[in-house]
This record gives sequence, C-alpha cells and structure tokens, in this order.
Amino acid sequence: MTKPSQSVYQFKITLEEVKPAIWRRIQVPSSYNFWELHVAIQNAMGWEDYHLHEFEVVNLKTGRPQRIGSEGAEECASGRKVKIEDCFSMENKTAFYEYDFGDGWGHKIVLEKILPMDLSKTYPLCLDGKRACPPEDSGGPWGYKDLLEILKNPRHADYKDTVEWIGDKNFDPEAFKAEEAIFENPKEHVDISEG
Repeated sequence: MTKPSQSVYQFKITLEEVKPAIWRRIQVPSSYNFWELHVAIQNAMGWEDYHLHEFEVVNLKTGRPQRIGSEGAEECASGRKVKIEDCFSMENKTAFYEYDFGDGWGHKIVLEKILPMDLSKTYPLCLDGKRACPPEDSGGPWGYKDLLEILKNPRHADYKDTVEWIGDKNFDPEAFKAEEAIFENPKEHVDISEG
C-alpha cells in the first residue's frame, strides 16, 4: 500500500553498447528497494530474470549478498535492504545495473524526475521505450549484433538454428509498446539467487 505523500521516481534505463539504443522510461514508488527496482527493470525491458544482477550506485553495490560462483566474489548489500530513495537524488542521478554476468548486459539508469504520486495510477508504470529486448543468452551486445545479422539473411548457414533457438521466426528488433509491459508483484517474484 502506498502513502498519499509518497513520491515517484522516473528513470530512463538504457542498454549499453547496443546501437540503435534499446531503452525504457519507467516510474516506480520512491519507497521501492533495489530488489523491487530490479523486478521492474526486468519486466519493462523484457528480460526473463534467468541470471544474477547487480546495481552500482553512489559507491554502493547491491543485488544479492555475493556473486555466486565468481572467482574473487565481491560482497554487496542485499537489494532487499537498501531503499532507492536512500541512494538516488537529483544530485546523484545515475547508476549502473548489470544483468547476466556471463553476457554482461550493462544498463545505464538515470533518474530524470521526482514527482508526486498520482493515486489514480498503478505503479510501476512504463511510459515509453524503444526497440525489443534481446533474447536471453544471446551473447551480450556483440552476440546480439551477430544474431541480428543472421536473422536478416534466411540463406545464412546459422539462420535455421538461430530461429529455432530463439523460438520466433518473426522476432522484430524494432518492436516495443510501453502499454504492453506487464509488471509483476516483486513480493511474489522468485529470486534465482536464493534458489
């Protein structure tokens, strides 16, 4: 339940090293913690949350308590224990979000506005965005670039296998509609790092 005096944070999330840009503009309650922001980003971008993640903001790393199975694993604060309003402000507007340490999907997060909550709306909310989310496990920005080249050419030696792998012969990298973003309740979302 949200408090009437609560604010809303408007973020622009841009996938790094992909051209043309893939991005989303979302609004979330200021009371959100980083776990809840993670779920909102996953839902807005179109990721399926199969992999670990981490935020870096104002010299703080948050996500899960440790990079599982990583050599030289780094400690970080639990995303469930750190509120976004304690880290973001109009003076500290940017953060980095990494999803899937193997593929290395980096996202730049920019706080654009802090607004009063509109009680007639349901948050989180996706306002805008461009281009489809890359398929999971597509090899990061460089692998995704290769995948798009393969999909442009039905005569490519890997075309049939690639289409079968992504499961969508009609994958359209330009497709995105903000109104189709469906947000899960973060309290019901399964955390793969706890599994």
